[in-house]
Amino acid sequence: MKVLRVLFAVAALAALTALTAEAQTLTPRIDRREVWQHERIREGVRSGELTRGEASRLRAGQRHVDRLERRADYDRIVTPRERFRMDRAQDRQSRRIWRLKHNRRAI
Repeated sequence: MKVLRVLFAVAALAALTALTAEAQTLTPRIDRREVWQHERIREGVRSGELTRGEASRLRAGQRHVDRLERRADYDRIVTPRERFRMDRAQDRQSRRIWRLKHNRRAI
């Protein structure tokens, strides 16, 4: 009976570990940049550096990066080419945020 409990505990632990590993993303660096760029957009709206239309266009650009990441994560393997495309899209998006925040246009 004691052996059965130990086996059950080991099986439960293995299942829990598998679920935790599944919940982790394959692109943590991309995720951190996305969060940071969303915060930059929010801050720009709050400070008045971005108009509502500019913020809307920037959010659409962030959705594009999200779609790239979802497509790359779909097969649970992120190739170097996919990672390069996501990095390049994030770089482009970062430049757009900077340009629109510094164009001296106000609400």
